[in-house]
Amino acid sequence: MGGITWEEVSEMNANILVVDDEPEIADLVEVYLKSEGFTVFKCGTGTEALACVRRERLDLAILDVMLPDISGFTLCGEIRKDFHFLVLMLTAKAEDMDKITGLTIGADDYLTKPFNPLELVARVKAQLRRYTRYNEAEKAAAGDVIDFNGLVINRATHECTLYEQPLGLTPIEFDILWMLCENRGQVISAERLFETVWGEKYLDRNNTVMVHIRRLREKMGEPSRNPRFIKTVWGVGYKVD
Repeated sequence: MGGITWEEVSEMNANILVVDDEPEIADLVEVYLKSEGFTVFKCGTGTEALACVRRERLDLAILDVMLPDISGFTLCGEIRKDFHFLVLMLTAKAEDMDKITGLTIGADDYLTKPFNPLELVARVKAQLRRYTRYNEAEKAAAGDVIDFNGLVINRATHECTLYEQPLGLTPIEFDILWMLCENRGQVISAERLFETVWGEKYLDRNNTVMVHIRRLREKMGEPSRNPRFIKTVWGVGYKVD
C-alpha cells in the first residue's frame, strides 16, 4: 500500500481478513467494513485463516482470540513469521495481560468484546491511515533513510536492516524505531511515542509502548540490561544514541 494517500484506500478496496467462529459477529463486521468500501475475507477457524493469508494480499486482519482450533494469539504468531500487514485482536477479556500478550506477539491494536462496530471501523481506518501516512511516495527522498552504527531504516520502502540482516518489523514497530532514530540523542516520552504513532490520547498505566519496545529489542538482539540502540531513561522515556 506504499505510495498512496488515505483518500485512495477505500477506492483501492483494502483487503481485510475477519477471523471469528461466531457467524453473526463476522457477518456484522463484514457489513460495516464493506459499507466503507473494503474487501472482506471471512474465516471461522485459524486453519482457514492461514490458508487465506497465504492465498490473498491482505492489508489488515481482525483476529478473535477464541477460535475452535487454535487461539488467535497463536494465529497472530504464525502470521508474523512471514507477514507484516496490520493485525487487530478481538478479546473477550479486559485484563491487561491479554492485551499485553497480543501486543507482544505482534498485534498492532486490540478491542475488547462486546464492541461497537462503529468503533471497530474507526480503529481499522486509523490503523490504515497511520500506515499509509508513513508510506507516501514523496517520502522517497534521501532524508527518509537513516543509516548509523549498522542500522539502516528506509521510510520510503518500509525496510529496516541491522548489520545487513533484515528486521521483520510490524508497521507499529517500524514507526516507533523511526521516531526514536529520527530524534536520536533526545529522550522521547512514552506518552509522546504513543500519541504520535497510534494517534490516540495516552492514558495512565498504558503499557503498550513498553511492550513494543521490548519486542523491538528482541528482534534487534538487544540485551535488556545494556542495550546498544534503544535505551531507557527511567521515569522519562526512551532514546537512541
